[in-house]
Amino acid sequence: MTRIFSGIKPTGHLTLGNYLGALRQWVAADQRPDEALFCVVDLHALTVEHDPARVRRLSRQVATLFLASGLDPEKCTLFMQSHVDEHTRLSYVLECTATDGEMRRMIQYKEKSAQAQASGEGVRLSLLTYPVLMAADILAYGTEEVPVGEDQRQHVELARDLAVRFNQRYGHTFTVPKVTLPKVAARVMDLQEPTSKMGKSGGAGPGVVFMLDEPEVIRKKVMRAVTDSGDGGVVYDREARPGVANLLDVLAACTGGDPAALAERYSGYGALKRDVADAVVELLRPVQERHAELAADPAAVEKVLREGAGRARELARPVVDRAYRAIGLLEP
Repeated sequence: MTRIFSGIKPTGHLTLGNYLGALRQWVAADQRPDEALFCVVDLHALTVEHDPARVRRLSRQVATLFLASGLDPEKCTLFMQSHVDEHTRLSYVLECTATDGEMRRMIQYKEKSAQAQASGEGVRLSLLTYPVLMAADILAYGTEEVPVGEDQRQHVELARDLAVRFNQRYGHTFTVPKVTLPKVAARVMDLQEPTSKMGKSGGAGPGVVFMLDEPEVIRKKVMRAVTDSGDGGVVYDREARPGVANLLDVLAACTGGDPAALAERYSGYGALKRDVADAVVELLRPVQERHAELAADPAAVEKVLREGAGRARELARPVVDRAYRAIGLLEP
């Protein structure tokens, strides 16, 4: 089997994009506890200004949604990043392998540091270096495939580069991972700004569908989605018609169809929006019902995370110990 690792940062309520682009893909993967690892990457949430209580609350919610989406702790390993010390142990070693230039070329660093400066906040050093921590998350487990959205491709490429460089300098230590992307809806866009990603950190904007939104709220957001100017009808064209293309991508991801083929069924935007709204509501309904059940029993979720962290440590410790020896550190 192929070992896979992926994670989600608890910086906001999970969105439809998180579900279509990540969670549902994870559930569909062929899994075994020591071959499929999924993590709430809570340490990454500390790279920007945050409320500690909110981070804890969202971390629990994300973990609960992992389970509600269908991830089975009997078939995969679910855990909280901060519960496994090997992530931070390896991160420093990889910082000694990475370069300042690599960090400053990261697109998300450029965007988020500019946002922090514009709002009068300082830019935390961890924001610059967190791609190395992400590389440690991946490399600590001998990961072969990393199922992520398109926006994280650059970070996984960095993990590949660091693995290759470390192996060349200090001897073969790490498996070199590759990115795997979903076939459709790899990057669900904001319904009001279809050239921008539907992000969980952007507040409660009208263009963001959250996984726990009520059905009426979902319908309202979809029906108010921005379409494109002009009278060209319903056509799948990401460049010229991003609004319509986004709706077709979402519908295709929900129903298993092809976006371009689906476009041929519609002569107007209204019918398309109604079908997208219905599809999203029905897709999320069982997830929301299961989330309500799990949220009523937080001790059960905590038990899953505790046991998952134990399995994760057993898998990561030999890799990290090997990296310490390879780079020149004495064994304790």
